[in-house]
This record gives sequence, C-alpha cells and structure tokens, in this order.
Amino acid sequence: MEVQNLLQQLNVDFYTGVPDSQLKALCNYLAGTFGISQKHIIAANEGNCTALAAGYHLATGKIPLVYMQNSGIGNIVNPVASLLNGKVYGIPCIFVVGWRGEPGVHDEPQHIFQGAISEQLLKDIGLYTIIIAENTTVSDLEKEIIKAKAVLAEGNGVAFLVRKNGLTYDKKVEYSNPYTLIREKAIEEIVSVAGEDIIVSTTGKASRELFEIRERNKQSHKYDFLTVGSMGHSSSIALGIALYKPECKVWCVDGDGAVLMHMGAMAVIGSNTPKNLVHIVLNNEAHETVGGMPTVSKKINLPKIAEGCGYPNVITVTSEEELHHALEHAKTKQELSFIEVKCAIGSRADLGRPTTTARQNKQMFMEYLQSL
Repeated sequence: MEVQNLLQQLNVDFYTGVPDSQLKALCNYLAGTFGISQKHIIAANEGNCTALAAGYHLATGKIPLVYMQNSGIGNIVNPVASLLNGKVYGIPCIFVVGWRGEPGVHDEPQHIFQGAISEQLLKDIGLYTIIIAENTTVSDLEKEIIKAKAVLAEGNGVAFLVRKNGLTYDKKVEYSNPYTLIREKAIEEIVSVAGEDIIVSTTGKASRELFEIRERNKQSHKYDFLTVGSMGHSSSIALGIALYKPECKVWCVDGDGAVLMHMGAMAVIGSNTPKNLVHIVLNNEAHETVGGMPTVSKKINLPKIAEGCGYPNVITVTSEEELHHALEHAKTKQELSFIEVKCAIGSRADLGRPTTTARQNKQMFMEYLQSL
C-alpha cells in the first residue's frame, strides 16, 4: 500500500517517531514532505515520542501520529498505560509500528521474540491493533479506519502493525554530513589500540563492522560483546562490566542515536566514574542503520554533556590521526574517558552480519572475562 493512502485517510498533521527500516517508506515520505520541522520531529526514544504526542494533543485537541520499530514498544508501555489510557487522561494517539521478527518471516535474533509478542503486546496495553500487509487494499483500510476513528473518539489509542513491504513510497531521501572519517576505519583503529581489552559495541552496523574486522584480522571474537539489540543500553552493560572487572580496560563503542535514546546512562556512568572505562561515541548525526534519518546530535554538544555528567577526560576527534592519539591517551590513562568521533554516513554495500549466534557470543565473552 502506498503510504499516502494511509496518511490521507488518517488526516494527521503532526508526526513524531524513531526511524525504522521497515517503515522506510513512511520515513522517506515524512522527511521529503515536512523535513525535520514542527510538523515532523525525530525524538530520542519512543516514550519521548509518546509524551511529545500527548503534549501536542493537549495543546491542539488534534490526534498525533507516532512511528517506531516494534523493538520500541517497551519504551511506550509506561506512557501509554499511565498517561494516554482511557482510565487515566484518555489521550488519543495513532501508532505506526514496523513489525520486525514477524512470525514466519526470517529476521535477526534480537527481533525473534519481540516479533512473536508484538501484536499481543500492543493489544495488552490497550491499543486497537490493525495489521497492514503487502496485499492490504485501500478498501480494507477504509473499513478498519472507520473502527479506528471510533476508538480514537473515545480517547483511546490505535496501532497499525506494518508487515514487511506493507507500506511503499517511490522516492528516496539522501542524508549526508560534512565529515570524512569512515566509521569502519574508526572501529579498526579502536580494535588495534584496544588489543586484548574488552569491547562492548552498540546495536546496528557498528557491531556488524566490529565482527567483520575481527574476521579479517583472523582474531577471536571473545574480546567483544555485540549488543545486537537493546538500543541505548551498551554503555550501561559496559559500566556493569567495568565495575566488576576493575583490572580490565573496557571500551564501549556507542552511537549518537543510541546515546540519545537513553542519555541518563551517562549520568550514572559519570557518578560512578570507573577509571577503566572508555566511552566512545561514533557520531554521524544519523540513525544510519535504519535508513540514515538525522538525529538531534548535530545541534547538541555531547562532550559538554559528558563533562556535566562527571566524565573527567573528554575529547572530540574528526580524523584518524586525532582518533589514534585520543585512543592511545585513553589506553594509558587511569581515568574515565569520553571520545566523540565525528564520522561520515555510510557503510560497505557488502557488509555482512555476525555468523555466530548471540548465545555463542555471550559464552565466548564470559569465558574470556572469567580467565582474566
């Protein structure tokens, strides 16, 4: 179904969300039509979107639309149940949810369980749920939207769960930034300097590139914990390891979108100030793994935030040479460090995925930790 057909029938004029590759058609349409503006805001996480949408409704009386991947359903459970729900404020909201890990459709391990429970989970938190598939017709949609509008009129929420290729749009939006340092080159440098130290990497292309770098180098994967899901939580995983393995250097390879999603983690890291942790943020100002739509990191100062959270050693780099010096300094320094790496958007067209399972990764990693 063409995305315009859905949006015309919903008649919404405010959109907020977290980008999703399954919803690329919707993301491209919104970015191409509204850009990033007061009508279309890319938020830090899905709960943030939901509260923002609630504020919009309170101010205008109109119904907002929140879009996201189903991995973000967990972030909306609290605001949907304790803010929007008809037994509380009765704030109507439309959710468009990309269905990764749909039963019967091959997907990555982090999506399998989430995909299996997504439809029921949406219903359990009180959202009237409509499935959009590749073969959904405009006529099918019209019948469902009549029901959906009745639900919304009562102050309740509606969710459209979108299967693979459920929405289409024939135009693409290209994203770029002024930086030249390639992310995979940055990770190669991190691997080189880290040696046999521990690396915890964030979800998406960063972990995929780290895995392939180890393969090219003919190195073991036992040094790395690849956080294939759980966006925004890699730094907290790294903190837990750093605190309980104080004799080990721990490098967290993070992304700007992930940092923004759960920025409170930086406050907890700074307040604990582990001397053996290096927090590296590969900042390309984009949600690249799910299509490249911009994050708000272009307009904020992550190093200043790190300083404010209590990180004693903070630096920004834009070149391989600057990165090498920053990594060497952090390697020898017994001090919590924050390194922002300004990167270009883009990755190899033939970038693969880890060939080991998540369980195998965990087992190798834990065995290595126990040997130290």
